[in-house]
Amino acid sequence: MAMAAAVSVIGNSSTFLLPVSSSTTFVARISNSSSGDIVLPCYIGLGFCCGKLSVEKPCRNKNSRKWRRRSLQTVIVSSLKTSDEERKKTEESGEELAEELAAARRGELETRKVVALIDRALQRGHDAHAMTLASSSLRAFGAAAMIPVRLYSLEELKLHKIEASRFLSPTDATLGAVKRNLQIAAIAGAIVAWQALELDQFQLLSAVVAFIFVGTLDQIATGGSIEALLLDSLGRLLSSKYRERVARHESGHFLVSYLIGILPKSYTLSSFDAAFRSPHGSLQPQQAGTTFVDYDFQEEIKSGKLSAQSLNRFSCVALAGVASEYLTYGIAEGGLADIQQLDSLLKGLNFTQKKADSQVRWAVLNTVSILRRHQGLQAKLALAMAQGKSVGDCIFLIEEDLASVSNI
Repeated sequence: MAMAAAVSVIGNSSTFLLPVSSSTTFVARISNSSSGDIVLPCYIGLGFCCGKLSVEKPCRNKNSRKWRRRSLQTVIVSSLKTSDEERKKTEESGEELAEELAAARRGELETRKVVALIDRALQRGHDAHAMTLASSSLRAFGAAAMIPVRLYSLEELKLHKIEASRFLSPTDATLGAVKRNLQIAAIAGAIVAWQALELDQFQLLSAVVAFIFVGTLDQIATGGSIEALLLDSLGRLLSSKYRERVARHESGHFLVSYLIGILPKSYTLSSFDAAFRSPHGSLQPQQAGTTFVDYDFQEEIKSGKLSAQSLNRFSCVALAGVASEYLTYGIAEGGLADIQQLDSLLKGLNFTQKKADSQVRWAVLNTVSILRRHQGLQAKLALAMAQGKSVGDCIFLIEEDLASVSNI
């Protein structure tokens, strides 16, 4: 049984204690990025293990024993040399990073140079370095004005022209139509094949059973990733509106996260691209998405304590894609997984329904407010992402567009 959650208030900040079982599940679900720390291979430990094995299992042949000792010495010396080289490269890299940070803090680097350094740091896995560069050198990063945190009602959402039912209940009509058409085409193809090949009833039944078996195996073994990949690829191929909607959705995540102080790390706009970038051998469902430099958030989750600030930021980022679709098309189709993820977090915090509703309503109003102020910028960002621009280029676009804006 999960431990009860609690809220401790210190000054003006709140800390939410996560139940053990919920936090464990949640970390596995949302973990997208690492801290970027450099881990050196333990060559000395490897050499010691080899030496221990040779002592425990000595060889009776003296020549063979001498050969093993020489081999062991060679391995250890080679490993130590490699370790020294890695250490030297790490020290040089650390000095280079320190110089870049110092120059950025002194204001000696232009925005274009800073975002190029951020791009390089993210590609190398130096997330903390990228985060420091952004927070110390980029004007718009984390500069969005936020609405007051308080209890909000459905009536206040309606006053801001937000229909909760069209916002928080997304149904993917585009891919749903693609799936239905694909099923109809499969049935029609089966009938044509049956007539053309003159199959008997047993052969037709065998084909149907095989088809159902393959679909069931995909759902069990890969969570439906093959089906998702097929539907997404067909949707992108057949519908320009679908491609545009996905770009709008992910640009919402990207823009809101950046403006509230969470650095985007990477993005994909198709299941195929996501599957290509996924770890080798991964069987988990892959879909378009944006990842973030969120090691602070991950540390809070692991410690079992989530600050109110982190919860507010996560809530806004989770709803940003849905909010973007709603503002552009009047209804959200994608983003059901984002809403379910936020709902899981609030349940893990043991929020009452009233408190969870209030958190979601605040996040909806705050996210919509930010996106309404920057609709023109988001359209440009969606186009840049559709063109495959790097994270740094997208950040530069945001900074250039907001350079003379006072109310971010």
